[in-house]
This record gives sequence, structure tokens and C-alpha cells, in this order.
Amino acid sequence: MSVEPPFSDIIRLNQIGSGLTRRLEPDEATRRRIAQVTDLEALDAFVAEMTIIPTDSGWRLSGWVKGDAVQTCGLSLEPLPARIDATFRIGLTEPREIQDNEIIVDLDDDAPDMVEDGKIDLGQYAVEQLVLALDPFPRKPGAEFVAPEPTEERSPFAVLKGFPTRDSGGEG
Repeated sequence: MSVEPPFSDIIRLNQIGSGLTRRLEPDEATRRRIAQVTDLEALDAFVAEMTIIPTDSGWRLSGWVKGDAVQTCGLSLEPLPARIDATFRIGLTEPREIQDNEIIVDLDDDAPDMVEDGKIDLGQYAVEQLVLALDPFPRKPGAEFVAPEPTEERSPFAVLKGFPTRDSGGEG
């Protein structure tokens, strides 16, 4: 079962030519879906501008994302406004042919993303960059973690000492 992305704007590789620029501005219903999927209280504004150009090894996707979101403070659980303004640059390439059952694993962090089926979903990249620009541990200014007072641990034997015994006036 595949999950439908909250925002999608697909381009085909044959549409890129010598370069392509798109401005993406999801409507209110789409912003609500994005907020729900990304665990935001709200996404009041969101816009992305992306340019994709061919390179020697594939394509380069670059641009910016801007928005106004509301996160939840990790300590107080109160709403916390967040302004997003980030730029990005991502390399893209098509998968290489695998020959003679050879598996190629590239653990390089700067390895390009793979283009599947000759399509690039700019909407998914916009949402990804939005999430990467958010604070993963949002905290309101002045919010502090206060550890609860330690409770006195009583051993089971200390609890038993409180019960009456046969020698202390119980039936015998």
C-alpha cells in the first residue's frame, strides 16, 4: 500500500530542457495536510521556488522554502510559532545499470538522490526541505524542564513492618 504524499508537483525529465524553474504555493487544504503529516499545529503560509538544471552527472535541484508554521513546545506543549526561510541544493541522478549481480552501495552523505521512472516530485522535495528547516526540538523561550521531586522508595519489608503482628495484639 503506497501512501499519497501531502503535496505533489511532478515534472518529467523531458520537461527540464536546459533548465526549469517552478514556484510552488500550496492552497490552504494542502497546507493542512502537510501540517498533519509533519506534526505541525498549523502551516499558515508556505511557498517554495525550485530550479532544476542538467549537470554532467544528472541534474541539480536548488531553491528556497519559506513559511509560517506553528510547532508544539517540547516542554510546555504550548503552540510555538516558527518562521521558515531556508535554501537548499540537491544532486539528482538516474539509477546506474547493475551488471553481473553486482550491488553498488554508496554511503556518501552527498550522494545524489535517485530519479525514479523519469519523474521528479518537486512537491515532495518542498515538504522535505520544510521539515529539515524546522527545529527538531522546539522550545519556547524561558521554558525549562523541571525534574519531579524524587519520591521516597520504601522497601516491601518496610511496608510489612507497618502491619500488625501476632505478637502485637493480634489473635493468637
